[in-house]
Amino acid sequence: MMHESPIKRRPSRRLYVGNVPIGDGAPIAVQSMTNTETTDVDATVAQIEALASAGADIVRVSVPTMDAAEAFREIKQRSSVPLVTDIHFDYRIALKVAEYGADCLRINPGNIGKEDRIRAVVDAAREKNIPIRIGVNGGSLEKDIQEKYGEPTAEALVESAMRHVDILDRLDFHDFKVSVKASDVFLAVESYRLLAKKIDQPLHLGITEAGGKRSGSVKSAVGLGMLLAEGIGDTLRVSLAADPVEEIKVGFDILKSLRIRSRGINFIACPSCSRQEFDVIDTVNQLEQRLEDITTPMDVSVIGCVVNGPGEALVSKVGLAGAKNKSGLYIDGQRQKQRLDNSNLVDELEAQIRAQVKAAEANKIDVKEING
Repeated sequence: MMHESPIKRRPSRRLYVGNVPIGDGAPIAVQSMTNTETTDVDATVAQIEALASAGADIVRVSVPTMDAAEAFREIKQRSSVPLVTDIHFDYRIALKVAEYGADCLRINPGNIGKEDRIRAVVDAAREKNIPIRIGVNGGSLEKDIQEKYGEPTAEALVESAMRHVDILDRLDFHDFKVSVKASDVFLAVESYRLLAKKIDQPLHLGITEAGGKRSGSVKSAVGLGMLLAEGIGDTLRVSLAADPVEEIKVGFDILKSLRIRSRGINFIACPSCSRQEFDVIDTVNQLEQRLEDITTPMDVSVIGCVVNGPGEALVSKVGLAGAKNKSGLYIDGQRQKQRLDNSNLVDELEAQIRAQVKAAEANKIDVKEING
């Protein structure tokens, strides 16, 4: 039973990446980036679709060469989700992918050369209603800013971002979002806090180069969680040295934990102890794998004993309280006459969860038909 989040979002402008709204209270979009060779069209499309199946709202694709830009043309035609093109330095690539239907240009205006080149890219974006993402990274600040501050600081990142913002402002282009990423949690958080006070455009959140699956997930959850809890952030990417699909899963887990946005099953599970009447850890791990296809938000509690089981079941759609041989089943907080056999718990609990998901989806359709 998802409760409404108490978080008050930072006011921001609305823009669209394809058909995905960003900012101005729109659901926080979760995105990732492909790591295939962009010129390998089939592999890149396959990864985009895997990310989409995991729930990605937006996918970013690196386009470092003109050959990659030509490949992007077919990739875009075959993609089921909006695509952000990642471009550095060469304005001609930006013009080409804009022609081929890019939904957003990730390009720093100050890095693509003279004013006429910047204007050409901005004019193309304006003509085709394509937003721009300014992306500042603590590891690649301009040389003069590095010399001025000596090391990456929040003020340094924000000064770099504002240089690019000022260029777009001068060209009267306002459909952009900004990121100020760093691998250090405190540096990234303070940078976003400062930037949030300076502009009203949407902010794209990320702790860059966060690390491997476990450590990177923890760093991202801490950093992004701090910002999101303050209402800062309109779209996010969890950067992991892992399968990009994991980035989407962790992103939704972060949003789910803050009650900002929910997708799929939210498992409430005990860490297990000597009171457990069944193997809680194995049961939850199997259920998570089996139920990955479910997108309907639903709370499921799996507790190994009757000490906390009934209480957690009160706030879950489906609840399980461990008991000897057969465990107690709860639906909407109500104890059911049926008990689940501990020897076949995963199969029986999966069936119960899927039945509730099916009922929830049917009810959603009925309400939609009633409301026209």
